[in-house]
Amino acid sequence: MAYNPKNPMEDRISDIGPRHYGEFLPPVIKENKGKWLYHEILEPGVLVHVAEGGAKVFTVRCGSPRLLTINGIRDICDVADKHCDGFVRFTTRNNIEFMVDSEDKVAALKATLKTYGNQFPVGGTGASISNIVHTQGWVHCHTPATDASGPVKAVMDDLFEYFGTMSLPAHIRIALACCLNMCGAVHASDIAMLGIHRKPPMIDNERITGVCELPLAIAACPLGAVKPAKVEVRGEEVKSVKVNAERCMFCGNCYTMCPAMPLADPEGDGIAILVGGKVSNSKSEPKFSKLVVPWLPNNTPRWPEVVSTIRKIVEAYAKDAHKYERLGEWAERIGWEKFFEKTGLPFTEKSIDDYRLAYNTWRTSTLFKYTTHTEAYTK
Repeated sequence: MAYNPKNPMEDRISDIGPRHYGEFLPPVIKENKGKWLYHEILEPGVLVHVAEGGAKVFTVRCGSPRLLTINGIRDICDVADKHCDGFVRFTTRNNIEFMVDSEDKVAALKATLKTYGNQFPVGGTGASISNIVHTQGWVHCHTPATDASGPVKAVMDDLFEYFGTMSLPAHIRIALACCLNMCGAVHASDIAMLGIHRKPPMIDNERITGVCELPLAIAACPLGAVKPAKVEVRGEEVKSVKVNAERCMFCGNCYTMCPAMPLADPEGDGIAILVGGKVSNSKSEPKFSKLVVPWLPNNTPRWPEVVSTIRKIVEAYAKDAHKYERLGEWAERIGWEKFFEKTGLPFTEKSIDDYRLAYNTWRTSTLFKYTTHTEAYTK
């Protein structure tokens, strides 16, 4: 068929990019798109959304690991085929959501999920701890300071009682990023685990000229900590680089460009804990997370120090916060000094926010008051 320049997408066949998401919406959602009035949580893990015309969709939310086996994916598809006409979705925090169009189908769906044992735990809605969103970790990333799946599994095993119940003052969102490039949502989650390097990259002078474009490694550093240098290797002078440790922020960008500058270190790498971030603006403006524990060791395979620290935070919050009060809002209400006291966490000078590029005066929120100065822009 001849190409039509006036309509370049006509009869175009391509496997580039995903298909349009509208193809995968259940009919009840497709028919009522933009017409939903409200939703309710019927029980932990079960929601109902009601449209203007009275149509309803019932959702059963299940926990899921981020990394799935082929057999696990097939089990998910089997459940979706049996009860949901083949439709299924994942939330941004890796929960699985099975959707049906009538309440009498919910019981049968839950009964089927129970036959899989603990593979599909129902919960993660309302005032609970939902699935932990996380990054790649040691499985599939070249710059992590910690694993992702390992700490997440250990923490969620310990806090699992809060997944299937709604006993907290408000929901808690936990995230993990395996390095400070933060592919995860640690900057805006109630509790965050952040993998941190504490030593500058090592330089393999014997390999560097063979595997690296030195100008790229130098230009990749956001703080100008990498500079050109000449070193002697086996009596011969070769071109290399040097690192200003005082300027290095341990981001790993140089290693991305140059595999002869590895950053991973068994003793220096670990996990920092941040708290108080959120995206919601229902009661206060969105908040960034704040550092409360600067470093905890990578004690594999269960990360006991990380697990116990997060449990201390969750239990103190659950005991003391007001209803509907997010973790950061609770900490600000009682004062951060009291937060450290109630959680039993030690306060150190590293918890003082002295980052030289911090925005101390600019308003970074989208929230603002309507005044005469803004009326002209709202008409």
